[in-house]
Amino acid sequence: MEVGNLGTLITFKVSSKKVLTFSDMSSTAKGRWASHEVVMKKAKSEFLGPDLRQITFKIFLSSTQGVMPRKTIERIEKAVEKGTPFTFVIGGKKVGKHQWVIENMSDTWDEIIEDGHLVSASATLVLREYV
Repeated sequence: MEVGNLGTLITFKVSSKKVLTFSDMSSTAKGRWASHEVVMKKAKSEFLGPDLRQITFKIFLSSTQGVMPRKTIERIEKAVEKGTPFTFVIGGKKVGKHQWVIENMSDTWDEIIEDGHLVSASATLVLREYV
């Protein structure tokens, strides 16, 4: 069963052959503000508009769950370095009004066996709204 996707880059799904999901998703929405100094008084605040939203989540990659951790990490790294925008979908519904770029990704290689085969890894992705 498909849970969602990040464009064509990652399909989050749960089946008897493959488990690739995310956890600890958090979202940030904030405004852009400027401060204007005033002599002998508190600064005046000015609302400039909304800032770009940000989403952070973790994914667990395990070859025992039908995922190729090293290959998946390499694909994500390429998307980060190219700045490719993706539509983020969860449960058949778009997340936000716009597409998203992966602003950064950090990964941890959890289990490596003989010949340097990566068995499991985890990655944290930070998405930024692409307008």
